Amino acid sequence: MPDNKTIAALATPPGQGGVGIIRISGNLCQSIAQSILKTLPSPRYALYTPFYGSNDTIIDMGIALYFPAPHSFTGEDVLELQGHGGPVVLNMLLHDILQLGAYPARPGEFSERAFLNDKMDLAQAEAISDLISCHSEQAARSALRSLQGEFSEQIKAIIDALTHLRMYVESAIDFPEEEIDFLNDGMVSEKLANIHQRLEHTLSQAQQGYLLKEGMTIVIAGQPNAGKSSLLNALSGRESAIVTDIAGTTRDILREEINIDGMPLHIIDTAGLRESKDKVEQEGIKRAWDSIAQADCILLVIDDSKGIEEADKAIIAKLPDNLPITLIRNKADLSAKTPFFNDKKPYPEIILSAKYQQGMDFLRQHLKSIMGFHNIPEGTFLARKRHIIALEKGLSHVTESIKQLNLFVAGEIVAEELRLAQQVLGEITGQIDSDALLGKIFESFCIGK
Repeated sequence: MPDNKTIAALATPPGQGGVGIIRISGNLCQSIAQSILKTLPSPRYALYTPFYGSNDTIIDMGIALYFPAPHSFTGEDVLELQGHGGPVVLNMLLHDILQLGAYPARPGEFSERAFLNDKMDLAQAEAISDLISCHSEQAARSALRSLQGEFSEQIKAIIDALTHLRMYVESAIDFPEEEIDFLNDGMVSEKLANIHQRLEHTLSQAQQGYLLKEGMTIVIAGQPNAGKSSLLNALSGRESAIVTDIAGTTRDILREEINIDGMPLHIIDTAGLRESKDKVEQEGIKRAWDSIAQADCILLVIDDSKGIEEADKAIIAKLPDNLPITLIRNKADLSAKTPFFNDKKPYPEIILSAKYQQGMDFLRQHLKSIMGFHNIPEGTFLARKRHIIALEKGLSHVTESIKQLNLFVAGEIVAEELRLAQQVLGEITGQIDSDALLGKIFESFCIGK
């Protein structure tokens, strides 16, 4: 395909709807408009007009919008055709547009062109996809802040600070007879400490934003008939799982998604963990252990009316060492205990009754604290895992530069660590990018976006 190809795609979801939108971007927009509309609409004015097919028969009636370059979403000429949302009509129209020289757009190609034409940076482009796919109002507000550039501005400000400090340090290296004085005058140390503090703050915000986007995966595990399914129902607020007095009712894993103060939680209820000769139950137990291996947190449910049994201790011994475990002492209604949270070591304990919804607030607060979740401040932006990794690497390089300055007054190493920090942070906004990174990011977008 030519580098200057014109692209077209359906920008609304496939299927029937009241309105369907076809988006076109590239240098053939004007000629396509003349063929389909028999005119070129005035820039940024809605034109109600017939849409003509290849044989000059009217396919549909709708609204056309024309945005000449560079004042468009992609930075190129853009034409949008808003017609009726029937798949047959839209497919006929799109077919004729492709016959006029346009190519089908790849997933995310419109946003990719906006990035390549400097209409937005990489973090803002990712925020478009995040805004479309977010699952809570808080996440939507945070994604919009990222789209508006709040995250990018923080990153760019830190990169600018790194650039100016690099210039100062490298100037000291260029004048070796003055190097000790330059590097020991306190200014470099002060600026490094300031950059370190700003990076820590931005990383903390990004981690909160990542929680809003991805949430955490919680696996409910334990012996049969300990009340795991009752706990799932209590957390989800509906009868998701079958609850009976018969041990081993749950044979397969059950999944629910809930929100706690805007934070998405992926809750998995598993089969009771025990030795079994039943092949179906054995498969359920195997899947339970597979889910545990992928979890962010384990809620180990114990029947508090029986206390911690040897079978419970055997389950704990088999759980991964690096996985946060919370003991849920369920059936407080039978053990006659008051619901309570005890942040003891090595495992926090919560006494509750899932059946009667007693003590569930202790659990909800505890789940938020496990992942470092706090009440989301108004300035929080949405972030992705790659942003977290880049910020952590940048912070590591700045920390090393502080060490090299304070212990060894090693100007060359300080400058190199600052360069590495600047490089890794530049990957967030796309100031430093690779074709592989761009391909991976934009292929996850919707077609037509």
